[in-house]
Amino acid sequence: MRTPATPATPEQVPASALADEVLARLTTVYPTGGDPFRAQEMVAYMKGVAPFLGVRSPERRELTRTVLKGLGTPDEADCAAVALRCFALDEREYHYFAVDYLRRHIKRCSSGFLPVARTLVTTVSWWDTVDHLAAHVVGGLVAADPALATAMDEWITDDDLWVARTALLHQLRYKSGTDAERLFSYCLLRSGHPDFFIRKAIGWALREYAKTAPGEVRAFVDQNASRLSPLSVREATKNLP
Repeated sequence: MRTPATPATPEQVPASALADEVLARLTTVYPTGGDPFRAQEMVAYMKGVAPFLGVRSPERRELTRTVLKGLGTPDEADCAAVALRCFALDEREYHYFAVDYLRRHIKRCSSGFLPVARTLVTTVSWWDTVDHLAAHVVGGLVAADPALATAMDEWITDDDLWVARTALLHQLRYKSGTDAERLFSYCLLRSGHPDFFIRKAIGWALREYAKTAPGEVRAFVDQNASRLSPLSVREATKNLP
């Protein structure tokens, strides 16, 4: 299920001179690396979620360095402005730039940034942006302010499957810092969800935590195999003996 573009309204985007400069450079530099034929291949691979410029990841990283060369360090308002304005653009590479920018600077953002992250999760939603936002942006915010875990308790029951997927995946990089009780409860709470992306996320979250606590994950899966989908079980146990 793809979610159509629902970009932030202008009044939601903070004023930012830095964002003005970033966007001016970005929309000038990125198209130079585009390729129309490659763009169509990328559109097909991503199931038509958005148009593409046709810039491969290695070239995109090089172009990003050109865009950011000599620019200052952003504050939270700058991060919000850059990300929201990028997601308001059509081509997917601009969304990727926003996600990478936030991954680099998320420690400069407070817990008050979470609503912005939710807006991004629910704008042109597909796994290619949502999963990075979940693990690196939302996950980073919650790690810095554990009180935000209560927001994840709300997100996990959200009707928007991408919001729920984000809640499932936000602890993906926590390793020994994972709140296993919360992770397991989320998996059971959404175990009956019919969508592939939720079932896959359950298995992925469990598989990742199994790298830290294989016995706990094996016991959880064995005890709840009848409640978890076959897909979730396969994913969760892929690397377990």
